[in-house]
Amino acid sequence: MRVLEGLKPERVFKHFEDIAGIPHGSGNTKMISDHLKSFAENHSLRYIQDENNNIIIFKDGSAGRENEPSVILQGHMDMVCEKEADRDINFETDGLSLLLEDGIISADGTTLGGDDGIAVAYCLAILESDTISHPPLEVLITVDEEIGMLGAAALDKSLLSSKRLINIDSEDEGHLLASCAGGETALLHLPFETFASTEGDINTDALIPIKITVDGLIGGHSGMEINKERGNSNKIMGRVLYSLMKDYGIDYYLVSISGGMKDNAIPRATDSVILLKDSSGPADLSDAVNKLNDMLHKEYLHTDPDIRISLNEVKDDEDTSGLIKSGRFINTAGTDKIITAIYTMPNGIQNMSTVLSGLVETSLNMGIIRTLQDEVIITCSLRSSILSRLSELEARITCLTEALGGNVSVQGFYPPWEYKDDSPLRDKMYEVFTSLYGKAPIVESVHAGVECGIFAGSIPDLDAVSFGPDMKCIHTPNESMDSASVKRTWEYLLQVLENI
Repeated sequence: MRVLEGLKPERVFKHFEDIAGIPHGSGNTKMISDHLKSFAENHSLRYIQDENNNIIIFKDGSAGRENEPSVILQGHMDMVCEKEADRDINFETDGLSLLLEDGIISADGTTLGGDDGIAVAYCLAILESDTISHPPLEVLITVDEEIGMLGAAALDKSLLSSKRLINIDSEDEGHLLASCAGGETALLHLPFETFASTEGDINTDALIPIKITVDGLIGGHSGMEINKERGNSNKIMGRVLYSLMKDYGIDYYLVSISGGMKDNAIPRATDSVILLKDSSGPADLSDAVNKLNDMLHKEYLHTDPDIRISLNEVKDDEDTSGLIKSGRFINTAGTDKIITAIYTMPNGIQNMSTVLSGLVETSLNMGIIRTLQDEVIITCSLRSSILSRLSELEARITCLTEALGGNVSVQGFYPPWEYKDDSPLRDKMYEVFTSLYGKAPIVESVHAGVECGIFAGSIPDLDAVSFGPDMKCIHTPNESMDSASVKRTWEYLLQVLENI
């Protein structure tokens, strides 16, 4: 017996369970794409499957509605594959084991793939029906949304003719998503010269290598949690290094600095190795760090209560030892330049929206710092729901970086989905929701990327809205989906299609 058998709407849950049985993690979408292709063929529906496995399935409008303007129904077929440590599953070849308890759907020790398998299930149930009232449909199911919206970016947008798009990839019933941030990754290259190449001989035996660590921070997603004022370990390290030199008179050279794992994650830990020039330095350094710890604990008491700066003498590190003995550590000018860049670079919220209350409009996250042989690279995630503000932020960090003798390269741009004052689709969906439930939906925006932004950036005058049923803990093995919310959201979608 099927796990979801008996749940209503039956065809939606039938398709969802079928999808769960097909491996469809990001980057492994051929099987699920071919499943959708076979569905279209079996129902005599025109379709396009592109070389990336994106698929568009077309259906004429229902009786009497054949000549109405078409609408795009859109979701993505890939899922995030995460599991509990003791769960034996090969996501490349195995389907999921679904669970149902008190109307809540989950998977046994793995992610559920409700994000965004439920969109695919909704779409298939609509496409196969002969009784649902709807305008002409372009059902677009993309690949690899979870790893950078790659499918949406690669899709030939000229294959779509509609100017209205309903995206089914949100996780809060009763919320209508009306805009999202665009973004890009900026790599700041700061070249430096070494001591040996610029400042002559030195008794390296007199230098004392010390490792400084800033850690104990909570971190978080640089889009969804940038407004929580959590500490950024990279920025804090820049402040610590500057303060040690300027406020406490600690004389040192910088050997290396590294922190953060991803450009879009607020970094939780950063290390730097310095060379103290003064033999009395360790005692002075320890005293200064104690004072800085007291200051930071007060500042971050409510956001990062476990923040700490710690010191460790560097011993038996072959790489560091080799750099010191050969004089290939960062010279005085380079040390000043790199600390200046990290300390003064914009970070965190830059602008709040003047349209939607409480929405972060523009932000920057200094996500990764790495020291290479002759340069320090700072990798930042830039986001804004206003394209001109994103460009202005890029220009600001470029101006500062170039003034310090460096350069900036940009990659991974995706456009913002800007809020439209005039949105007939949003107005109709708002009206239908209010009529069905006797209360108004919440119209909101997110400070993160959504596929609607990709399409809005390529299809002039596109009118788009995103919505979906209640899901919790997505992208984790605790992911769950409320079957009652799925039913209500299905009924809402059918009413929207009937009245659009």
